[in-house]
Amino acid sequence: MVSPDTLFRPFRLRSLSLPNRIVMAPMTRSFAPGGVPGPANAAYYRRRAEGDVGLILSEGTVIDRPASRNDPGIPFFHGDAALEGWQGVIDAVHDAGGRMGPQLWHTGAVKSFLTEWTADAPVESPSGLDAPGVERGVAMTDAAIADTIAAFAKAAAEAKRLGFDTVELHGAHGYLIDQFFWSGSNRRTDRYGGATIGERSRFAAEVIAAVRAAVGPDFPIIIRLSQWKQQDFTARLAETPDEMAAWLRPLVEAGADALHCSQRRFWEPEFPEIDGEHGLNFAGWAKRLTGAATISVGSVGLSGDFMAAFSGESSPKAGLDRLVERMERDEFDLIAVGRALLGDPHWAAKVRTGNPDALRGFDASAMAELV
Repeated sequence: MVSPDTLFRPFRLRSLSLPNRIVMAPMTRSFAPGGVPGPANAAYYRRRAEGDVGLILSEGTVIDRPASRNDPGIPFFHGDAALEGWQGVIDAVHDAGGRMGPQLWHTGAVKSFLTEWTADAPVESPSGLDAPGVERGVAMTDAAIADTIAAFAKAAAEAKRLGFDTVELHGAHGYLIDQFFWSGSNRRTDRYGGATIGERSRFAAEVIAAVRAAVGPDFPIIIRLSQWKQQDFTARLAETPDEMAAWLRPLVEAGADALHCSQRRFWEPEFPEIDGEHGLNFAGWAKRLTGAATISVGSVGLSGDFMAAFSGESSPKAGLDRLVERMERDEFDLIAVGRALLGDPHWAAKVRTGNPDALRGFDASAMAELV
């Protein structure tokens, strides 16, 4: 393995100072009974802080809307009990010297593929669609949209109050914010719809602007984005760099400091027809087009795709040479690691030693517990 030193350079984003470039990716765990994280959740995150992760992003935790989650084990980021639980989480992470932000989430019309549970209220989405031609729930009214934007802002303010170091908005993978981006699920004819991705970015931009107003000028805001959807792995919001700029620049102008660019395999080029099979990935293009900091992600340290983990598939380990090469070129600023850290809280510390034999593949049994 080539030297991993480039992964351990410090990085700063507004008030957030990181000791290295490794981020724990948000991963749904569904281990919060009644929506309340407890000591087991706090210990789970603390172990990653002890294992030299530079920045921990929590599992998706939902805002205060009637049907914002699609699984009963997903934690809330509202209400006294849940916020007290999150206070315990961030205190544990800080005690171990770590830095952390919650990922604020609304699942929209997406049905969980892990449970048949449904919320007591109708699910909501831009147009009452989960995917093109797939009706589910109700189209959001103007009042529902305004209340949702306010709920994101309130949750972000609570994150700052509790002492979190940053906040991430989940705008990827076909969930609510992403359903506004996607023409396949956003058929609105008002100001939140439109024929172009730039027009359909309005909802996300208004969420970001409201969050910025709630947290002030120095608190870092991250938004997670993806071209692909769990409803359609081949979906693309931006077919060209110009379309990508029209999508992403309004988000940065609204107040996003970092774009967390989710792709299933980080080494795949975003526009190979422009810069070849070894060209910039999604995060690389996002950084070039906007000037914002970017986080890349996708099968880091493993050979298999992460969606397969939900169906019980394990994955052999893979080398980090391609990652190191891209980070040495500063193609993107940070790298998020999912399954490798889910199964081994000390993965980052082992990478630092430069001993590939200490690393291991991902065992899908780790999905069933908080390792």
